Amino acid sequence: MDGSETLDGERPVEHTLEQGQRFTRRMYVPRILGLAAGAVCVGGGLWEIGAPLWVWAIVIAHCALWPHLAYGIARRSRDPYRAELNNLMLDSAAGGAAIAAIGFNIVPSAVIVAMLAMDKAAIGGMRFLARCLIVQIVAAALVSLATGFPLNVASHRVAELCSLPLLLILPATVGYTAYRLARRVRQQNDLLSTLSSIDGLTRLLNRTHWEQAVATEFQRCRRIGHSSAVMMLDIDHFKAVNDVHGHQAGDAALQAVAAILQDTLRLSDCAGRYGGEEFGVVLPGINADGASAIAERIRRRIEQAVVEQRRGLQVTVSIGFAALTPDDNDHGAWIARADRALYAAKAAGRNRCMGQDPQKAAA
Repeated sequence: MDGSETLDGERPVEHTLEQGQRFTRRMYVPRILGLAAGAVCVGGGLWEIGAPLWVWAIVIAHCALWPHLAYGIARRSRDPYRAELNNLMLDSAAGGAAIAAIGFNIVPSAVIVAMLAMDKAAIGGMRFLARCLIVQIVAAALVSLATGFPLNVASHRVAELCSLPLLLILPATVGYTAYRLARRVRQQNDLLSTLSSIDGLTRLLNRTHWEQAVATEFQRCRRIGHSSAVMMLDIDHFKAVNDVHGHQAGDAALQAVAAILQDTLRLSDCAGRYGGEEFGVVLPGINADGASAIAERIRRRIEQAVVEQRRGLQVTVSIGFAALTPDDNDHGAWIARADRALYAAKAAGRNRCMGQDPQKAAA
């Protein structure tokens, strides 16, 4: 199952060739298993009415050949998804014909209708189910009128027992297929969630999600009393890099600085792109001295690195940091102190690290 044919009340969903072929492959094994169990179910009804051999031959040939024929038809189609939906409607028609062939024997007929209905509703929704039910009813009526098979509504032990395999196998198969689809959807949702939190250029957290990480660390430190620090980093004279070397060089510089951050920081540290050429880092378990040491290590590594190989471009950074204090009312105030330290470093001549002294900030 690869999703609904339609979304209720909306236009049909478009499917690519690859999606259609994947859907066709996914239906191949369930169709084999379903028809094998269906043959047993129908066989019980045929046994009870003493059906002639030619009817048995048609049922067995259909169950043995149709899965492979349907697979080939859909695979060769220009629109495999649509072709597979047509195959599923033919499955319903065959089910209706089988019901007429067993004289509408109540137990196997009910099981066939229920299993096919579950399958179609899971694949194409209620509209697709309604169309398949109509096809099923029409097929049952035509076969009944054409052959004159006698009614045999009452079910006996043979028909009841032969209905059990279909009753057990098909729901398990449909359920497992639905489980695989749900798991794939969860994985795709997790991937989308991850992509929505990542800055596309630097592969660091974007500003919104980095600030959420700072807020989480702020609450954790308030709860358990651990030390922590925030560091803000800005590439010096970044506008000149873009103006002189071009925006591609500027992008390369941003990517290189981000890579150095990821390579230098600890696993517990969390870096993000704050905006433009500014980055932020939250440093759990670090006091002001520890933050100063990490900031200086990062500054030196960036100063020594070639951030754009073709032009041999090098850049420097200014860094401000602030250890969390009881005076910080929220994570925004904490970030603001680190940002003020950053601007103090830039004002002092750039390419340096400075910490935010809470007492001087208050003054």
